[in-house]
Amino acid sequence: MPRTARDVVFVDGARTPFGKAGKGLYAETRADDLVVRVIRELLRRNPGLPPERVDEVAIAATTQIGDQGLTIGRSAALLAGLPRSVPGYAIDRMCAGAMTAVTTSGAGISFGAYDVAIAGGVEHMGRHPMGEGVDPNPRFLSEKLVDPSALVMGNTAENLHDRYPSITKERADAYALRSQEKVAKAYADGRIQQDLVEVLVRSAEQGYGLATADEPPRPETTLEGLAGLKTPFRAHGNVTPGNAAGLNDGATGAIIAAEDVAADLGLDARMRLVDFSFAGVDPEVMGEGPVPATERLLRRQGMSMDEIGLIEINEAFAVQVLAFLDHFGLADDDTRVNPWGGAIALGHPLASSGVRLMMQLSRLFAERPDVRYGLTTMCVGMGMGGTVLWENTNWEGSAK
Repeated sequence: MPRTARDVVFVDGARTPFGKAGKGLYAETRADDLVVRVIRELLRRNPGLPPERVDEVAIAATTQIGDQGLTIGRSAALLAGLPRSVPGYAIDRMCAGAMTAVTTSGAGISFGAYDVAIAGGVEHMGRHPMGEGVDPNPRFLSEKLVDPSALVMGNTAENLHDRYPSITKERADAYALRSQEKVAKAYADGRIQQDLVEVLVRSAEQGYGLATADEPPRPETTLEGLAGLKTPFRAHGNVTPGNAAGLNDGATGAIIAAEDVAADLGLDARMRLVDFSFAGVDPEVMGEGPVPATERLLRRQGMSMDEIGLIEINEAFAVQVLAFLDHFGLADDDTRVNPWGGAIALGHPLASSGVRLMMQLSRLFAERPDVRYGLTTMCVGMGMGGTVLWENTNWEGSAK
């Protein structure tokens, strides 16, 4: 039987406030409970969506053990109270886990296998440090398939500085400062809080509390302070805790639906999924990943970067963002890029971050009907990049 692809829309997104790994907000909170809180909030915010109409729950985690294991998409769906008829699964593409959860479930919707899906990600880096339980095949090093630095993300960022000497530590620090300043302003304007869900937290020492805001931002950051930070990955290097995202805990989730189904259920359609692309690069410079992923997508669509009005790029490291900007001829302070700041300030709980980018883009679209297209893009461990192209459903040029 012939099939016709359906348009897919981003309906809504929610996330926990991001915490600092270790002794941060969620030191005594389970990772799966963070996901459950997000799923329940999505259903609460969208009463027009009957829980039984959710066809799939796709949740990403980079370290799929302990409270991030047990096929977390399915287990979180059960814990959140979704009907037992709703299936779920776990997905892993390291930092692009949640992004891949959206593109995979979105592809299923377009194909007609689903009508509605919940897609997101979680990472509790305090409970499960990056690389926990990993056993890399010795052939990687013995056969020199990758340089040893490829297995340490901070080293790959230093390698990127080596490859592009024009991206100095001073440029990286200046970019990091702007990220902190933009996040502080976005918080002051009440923009970040729109997608946060309060989380009950517990501390054996302090009792119960409520997580209501992101823990990582450092609004007091100065260039002088950034300049004095140590470079842990290389003596006299360029990458510091100030110009890179930290180690964080948090969860994100989004409702993705066929556009006609969303309309029938009275759900919002904040933005339309146009296309997506993933690409591989040398693992030693994994931060380059967004460049070929974006090039491939734009080439397939017959578009140029001039047609992209907003860009949400994950700030794993400042150097990675600057390499992307330089490649596409964009200024370090291009106003299209991360208008409300990014992961250097907000945090980067690995597999969850892709949906945070989408949430912020969808909010920006609502404020910018003059913008038709936007990108969410990120670098991915082991040498990959991912980019998703979205269309603003509030674009003033669209037929009403």
